[in-house]
Amino acid sequence: MVINREPIELLYRDLPDDTKEMLDRAIESIVSAKKKGGKVVVVTGSGPNLHEGVTTLIGELIHKGIVDGVTTSSAVVAHEMAGTLEEVKRVDGIQLGLTEEILPRGNVFEATLTTADWLEQINKEMPIDTALLEKTLRLDGNVIIKAAGNMAYPLGLRTENLAKEILFIAKSKGLPFEAVAGAGADERTMLGAAHAKGIPILVTIPQLVGGGMVGLAIGDSISITERATRVARMMQSADVIIESAVVLSQEIHDGPFETYTGHGIWSHWEGYATYSLKDKVLIRIDLDPSLKKAWEFEKQSSKVQTAIDEGLPKTKLMSIPFRMEMSGFARLEKSIPVVADLGVVWPIIALRLEQELGISLDFISYPQQSPEGQKMRKWIVENIQPIVKKKLFQ
Repeated sequence: MVINREPIELLYRDLPDDTKEMLDRAIESIVSAKKKGGKVVVVTGSGPNLHEGVTTLIGELIHKGIVDGVTTSSAVVAHEMAGTLEEVKRVDGIQLGLTEEILPRGNVFEATLTTADWLEQINKEMPIDTALLEKTLRLDGNVIIKAAGNMAYPLGLRTENLAKEILFIAKSKGLPFEAVAGAGADERTMLGAAHAKGIPILVTIPQLVGGGMVGLAIGDSISITERATRVARMMQSADVIIESAVVLSQEIHDGPFETYTGHGIWSHWEGYATYSLKDKVLIRIDLDPSLKKAWEFEKQSSKVQTAIDEGLPKTKLMSIPFRMEMSGFARLEKSIPVVADLGVVWPIIALRLEQELGISLDFISYPQQSPEGQKMRKWIVENIQPIVKKKLFQ
């Protein structure tokens, strides 16, 4: 992808001063950790991380040795299995002869706009109703770019079917679903990059539900306890943890085996392997200003810890909507809240890492609403491919 770095400098210039201060601190922490040979783990949500090109950027940072582990959602895995983003045509499904019972709100039906080669490949794996596709293309409708492999025919159905086959391989090998899927995934996805570089990528327990059959297959591939253990091992290895537009993260970064915030006390008591978030840098990229308010309350007056110590409701004590993940985050001494659009923050991080660590990135994301972002999204559609099935069996 052709990278224009000049607009990224402008993105940084337009940030509020307090956001710049937090972002600078976050980047310095990443750079410092990598210069010392430390590890960086990224905790991603779905939605904007896909649309802003962030998951593709993380894949590139894996290849360049910056990111050493990833947790994500089952929805992201499903979308990366189908190529991350795809172009689809949306039409009225009733005009296709489909019934309201199977159609989503608005009776929308979507068709994947892909190449003849890919249609031929999919047709070898499952029968495709070519008449349905041809009729869809003839009808009036909208063409949009969206997260791949969801509701569009036939790529969405292919992803669902593929999930069942990957589950069989995963269970036969004693591996997480994500590890097997990565073997066939495009190396520019997080799944494919993690497999190529031999680093862990795991769906977290709070993010298991999503991605249709993919989510179920991920959940069935290994036990909940083994998944929690593997995630804990990844968090333990990290010097810096970056959370990017993800909810319920308190059950990720301080899950059942973490001792510093208290949840893992009895696991440790009983002799299970545990870890501690003490001295780890936890960066959270989030648009919610309440995150920074909770962080400031704790830094200025220890209100979050006081509320916990006294068993008081944190929302009432601080008069802010208090989300669960704010608790552990605010109490960590090295937590850094970056309250900004992740589509703006990540390219700034990428550019600064290039400058500070002497790396050269072949892909950098841009905010999707920008001209560069629109070109980037089109590039992802045209270049990042769905899973190649035969690679799964190699």
